Amino acid sequence: MDAYRGFVMFLMVAEVLHLARVAAAHPNGFWQFLARHQTHVDWYGSSLHDLIQPSFSFLVGVALPYSIASRTAKGDSRVSMFGHAARRALILILLGVFLRSVDKLQTNWTLEDTLSQIGMGYLFLFALGFCSTRTIWISLAVTLVGYWLAFVLYPLPPLGFDYTAVGVPADWPYHASGIAAHFNKNSNLAWAFDTWFLNLFPRERPFTHNAGGYATLSFIPTLGTMILGLIAGRWMNSELDDKAKIQRLAIAGVSCLAIGLILHYSGICPSVKRIWTPSWTIFSGGWCFLLLAGFYVLIDALGYRRWSFPLVVIGMNSIAIYVLSHLIDRFIIASFRIHFGQNVFNVFGEGYSWPLSGCAAIVVFWLMLYWMYRRRIFIRV
Repeated sequence: MDAYRGFVMFLMVAEVLHLARVAAAHPNGFWQFLARHQTHVDWYGSSLHDLIQPSFSFLVGVALPYSIASRTAKGDSRVSMFGHAARRALILILLGVFLRSVDKLQTNWTLEDTLSQIGMGYLFLFALGFCSTRTIWISLAVTLVGYWLAFVLYPLPPLGFDYTAVGVPADWPYHASGIAAHFNKNSNLAWAFDTWFLNLFPRERPFTHNAGGYATLSFIPTLGTMILGLIAGRWMNSELDDKAKIQRLAIAGVSCLAIGLILHYSGICPSVKRIWTPSWTIFSGGWCFLLLAGFYVLIDALGYRRWSFPLVVIGMNSIAIYVLSHLIDRFIIASFRIHFGQNVFNVFGEGYSWPLSGCAAIVVFWLMLYWMYRRRIFIRV
């Protein structure tokens, strides 16, 4: 689990490599492929980069059965555990707001950050951690079907709706029709909610839309992703043998991928990560099950552990690296240029300066985490 989490956080930190800029300077198939998988898709579908947030959310659910078992063994009461969960949820929400406010003139009250999304659903997830497996499955179904139904029942925009006024280009190629039209960018239920809710907070200017289409209400289907992780965590923390655990994870993964694709291509529910549609929850959850199964096979079942150590170092301080990568990546790169010369990263030409500077930042980040690991310093919320 720590290795999988470390892999996910590495993918997130690797944004500092700016592979899209390299692909622009060197437009060949290799760099184009890497750039595509380090970039979010515009609307439909998925890249490797799009699986970072689902995996991070999924692993919150996976870890919960272990956390509850550990605290129960220590004699903690449910009241104290719920109090801790509530504090954790609030801290995650506010930490997400803080990170979204960096370089702003005032607090940027927006709640689409990964940490905020997890925080808003965490207390519900924690409560489900004490429920029966049947209740958990029912809660998952109610969450996803209810969210889909709410979108479908929300009226479509009127004829002549000015999409350019809400940040959607006039030539936007992803407008859908039929049921799927209820999930179009910045003209759906979640967008309408944010045009009311986010304007309740002090802002530099009135909120009209999110440029990427991201929305506050995505925390509801994100809770669905965490519930899938909770189901996986119960399997992992059970008395099942390795073979049974792997089989369940693999079957769940393939099934979720198939269901997600069917929902998308049938037009019932498009798979859109940016508004976390129910089909995206299921589809991305399938990849999460399979990735967890893969790490479990290699590390636990086959015993190949040594290769994963660099990832474990990252995964055991996921909150620390999440915050550090948002705050000091540019500071680290600027420091290299200050002390080793402005052209220190141009040794292979300006087009490759971005991945070289990014690699320097990643090495510094990892050494910081390794120092924390050696001294048993683990940031927990």
